[in-house]
Amino acid sequence: MSDANAILSAIPHRPPFLFVDRIVELSPRRIVTETLADPAAEFFRGHYPGWPVMPGVLLCECCFQAGALLISHHVGGWSASDGVPVLTRIGDARFRHIVHPGDTLRAEVTLDDELDQAYFLTGRLSANEKQAVRVTFSCMLARPAEPAS
Repeated sequence: MSDANAILSAIPHRPPFLFVDRIVELSPRRIVTETLADPAAEFFRGHYPGWPVMPGVLLCECCFQAGALLISHHVGGWSASDGVPVLTRIGDARFRHIVHPGDTLRAEVTLDDELDQAYFLTGRLSANEKQAVRVTFSCMLARPAEPAS
């Protein structure tokens, strides 16, 4: 299975709100992903025009999506049948480096603890090998709502 297929089958995010291009490394309690801070992304046009900066909330989102992939793998190998990982808490986000269009982003997320269907994680995101953000967060598995008939 290609990275794109593995990613798309494991989490509900889709372009233009998908911030994982490839999985670099995956183990039961750790994932490393990469993505390109796409210079054509619409948010760069309005976030600090003339000196575009990737919003901090989107840097965190890179970690959250990598964490969702890790949880999906952890609960059974790319299956969302038990629910999809959703964010329940963000803690201690620390921003250390500005991300610009064209930077390569590398997210490393570890699964620190779990309780029933709650997962506690730490994410570290680097841009061109400089740490940009560190964030702790938690997720739980939620079942998508049934489509209205």
